Amino acid sequence: MSRSTDYDVAVIGGGVIGLSIAWRLRECDLSVAVVDPAPAAAASHAAAGMLAPVSEVRYGEEHLLALGLASLRRYPTFVAELEGRSGQRVGLRQDGTLIVATDAGDRAALAELHDFQVSLGLDATLLTSRECRSLEPSLSPEVRSGLLAASDHSINNRRLAAALVSVARTCDIRLLTTRVTAVELAEPGPQRVDCEDGTRLIADTVVLAAGPWSASIAGVPAQAVPPVRPVKGEILRLQVRPGCPVPGHSVRGLVNGREIYLVPRLDGELVVGATVEEMGFDTVVRVGAVREMLRDAHQICPGVDELALTECIAALRPGSPDNVPLIGWTTAPGLLVATGHHRNGILLAPITADLVADLVTGVDRAGELLELVSPRRFSAVGT
Repeated sequence: MSRSTDYDVAVIGGGVIGLSIAWRLRECDLSVAVVDPAPAAAASHAAAGMLAPVSEVRYGEEHLLALGLASLRRYPTFVAELEGRSGQRVGLRQDGTLIVATDAGDRAALAELHDFQVSLGLDATLLTSRECRSLEPSLSPEVRSGLLAASDHSINNRRLAAALVSVARTCDIRLLTTRVTAVELAEPGPQRVDCEDGTRLIADTVVLAAGPWSASIAGVPAQAVPPVRPVKGEILRLQVRPGCPVPGHSVRGLVNGREIYLVPRLDGELVVGATVEEMGFDTVVRVGAVREMLRDAHQICPGVDELALTECIAALRPGSPDNVPLIGWTTAPGLLVATGHHRNGILLAPITADLVADLVTGVDRAGELLELVSPRRFSAVGT
């Protein structure tokens, strides 16, 4: 027999995106339930936690840049509120990102990236090889040039997720560790969310924030299914040992055209990653991927060879057709989506939570951003 419970909002998905949304909605005095079989797991657990819209900017993705910069501006306040509420430190670092190149082709690509950043009015500074090693003595002599994006940040994503879970439990958000089996949407409502454990949630609004699984929830009308897909990412975690030099900044490397990053933590961990693979829902860690990441990390920072390899993990990012997330109302009654964040889920958590809260409460504070991320830009979920 199903057990029915009423809420203002039911959030499907308990990663950093779903939990941030739930917390912000609860701050608006709405009753909220979150459904996820393993909250704070999946991509939220595996991520490196880079908050790097400047160093990651790409041609044709100016919309994503605008969204990322808006979210980065919110981060210090977001973290201060979260740490105050949870009593937990989440490891926000504001050291900037150093991008380095190792051969002539990579150096040319770095100079081209700098020109593009400057054309967008971004704060980025080209460095010589000597300036790079002065800033980061652990770098290899093979580093030919660098680019410092001083405004980029990083955060310990696992501590962030744990703090969000803690806040959810203390501010009366209901966390259901089960799977959604189906939704039933009706005009004018209420909406229904059926769960594997027999619970039925009755809610005015359903927020679909289940990452790449957002496209497979039974009961969502075909025209409202978000066009997201799983994008596999393999990532490594290393532990610093005494006397082993490692970077103090987040370092992104170009190695013969390949990208690698090294993200240091305040607790002595170094995160190395990450692959980007279209492999469906496969989460097997390939030996070849581990070998390639360690090889490229060594070419940037030889000291990684002396560190302890503590974890190899793969997770699935939710990719959208244009790499910009889908945040907004669908054509289905009472259904709002917040997915498709691809590699930027941690970065975009604050702005996503604010936008969803504005939509649910009827406040219009970011109309231009909402236009950029509207799910109705795709015919599959459009009018």
